[in-house]
Amino acid sequence: MYQLEGPVAPEKRKLKVLGASLVAAFALTGCAPAGFEPADYGNAAEPASNDVVATPGATAGAEPETDPSAEATAEAAPGDANTPEISEELTTTELKATKVARMGTTVQDQNGFVLYRFDKDEDSPAKSNCNDDCAKIWPAALTNDGEPKLTGVDESLVGTVTREDGTKQLTLKGWPLYRYIGDKKPGQWKGQNVSGTWFVIQPNGTKNLTCLPAVSKPVAPPADDTSGDAGGDYSY
Repeated sequence: MYQLEGPVAPEKRKLKVLGASLVAAFALTGCAPAGFEPADYGNAAEPASNDVVATPGATAGAEPETDPSAEATAEAAPGDANTPEISEELTTTELKATKVARMGTTVQDQNGFVLYRFDKDEDSPAKSNCNDDCAKIWPAALTNDGEPKLTGVDESLVGTVTREDGTKQLTLKGWPLYRYIGDKKPGQWKGQNVSGTWFVIQPNGTKNLTCLPAVSKPVAPPADDTSGDAGGDYSY
């Protein structure tokens, strides 16, 4: 009489071990890349993807978890009389430090959308190098008065920069702030490591490298984006 249990048992043990490993992997709250020192990428303009191995299996996007912090109001110089007035719905009226799953602390606007910084920009002095189609994919955090409501963000780090078109853009520790049109709902961070030059910004102005997906292409500009999928050979 055949006994099937014997030969099958080792395979069952392997499956159990594999299952336990997967559970342990997915139980991690973060996905920090191996072999890097966060301080090395603190406020540098070097694309982190050139030096850091992408987190295996990392994908962008998460729902936010509120991070209660003290509230303050930024003080900024009055806008220049020649600065174009921006409609209220296009302005960023709030900067708030908010935690999201896997990524950790982010800076979000009044609608809960995660904000980013661009390695090809400059922070001292501040300068935005994202214009034209780039700005359609990465809308600038525009302002009329430079005085967003602040929650968990140090007002001394908040400023403005005049863009190529004359509008004012909010900056954080000198870095111009942007949204990503690939983020379809609040709390998502699909712009992380796009083109190896775009990163979620933290309240102190540094890149958030807690979770680093593989380098990806940006979505196409709205006029050409009919599917919502990743775009073509865009370098921004």
